[in-house]
Amino acid sequence: MHRQSVSHDSYEAMAEYYFRDIDNKPYNAHYERPATLSLLPEVEGKSVVDAGCAAGWYTELLLRMGAKVTAVDFSARMIEMTRRRVGTRARLIQADLNEPLEFLEDASQDVILSSLALHYLKDWAHVMSEFHRALKPGGVLVFSVHHPFMDFTHFGKENYFLTELLDDEWDTPDGKVKVQFYRRPLHQIISSVYQAGFVLEELLEPMPTEAFQRQAPLAYDRLTRKPQFLFIRACKPQL
Repeated sequence: MHRQSVSHDSYEAMAEYYFRDIDNKPYNAHYERPATLSLLPEVEGKSVVDAGCAAGWYTELLLRMGAKVTAVDFSARMIEMTRRRVGTRARLIQADLNEPLEFLEDASQDVILSSLALHYLKDWAHVMSEFHRALKPGGVLVFSVHHPFMDFTHFGKENYFLTELLDDEWDTPDGKVKVQFYRRPLHQIISSVYQAGFVLEELLEPMPTEAFQRQAPLAYDRLTRKPQFLFIRACKPQL
């Protein structure tokens, strides 16, 4: 996926951290993943794209669920981590979601899953069009992104209706890492989905799980009042 150069370098540097530590972080393990999986259809025997696979957690899970997986990420190091996790059991491709996804044939995929990746792209028109092209009629798109309310309030922005690049800094066991991503208003998120030809099936603003509360009670309390991520399931209509 296309991120600004500072974030590309950051994600290259964080690949080992993602592989080693990210699976157990409460925001991932007990908030993002339960919600995303609740939207996922049956994938056994299906062709599934993990779009923005990072270190391959979803790739591995989808394989265990019986899917035929194509895992995609812009970072060579993240692809390396995914390969370390799943070997040759999945098709692994380093690619930029801003570019044509030529490795996906028209109407060839049953499901596209994208976990916390699309907010790194400024313009969603192209990627949503490519997702729609690659899905079979009746195919399903499931994705999670930063919640627009969270980005707007946390970063103290003045104009909610802008799409703008944000700079952030993450604490990792290996030190502080600078990252960049885009925030956009809710209507732009939704309109990019239906303008590409999808039908919106479900939108989630979930509560964190009890396991999250046990691991991080202060963050749990905050998430019960202020959403962190947004989850959407959409389908490509049958012909």
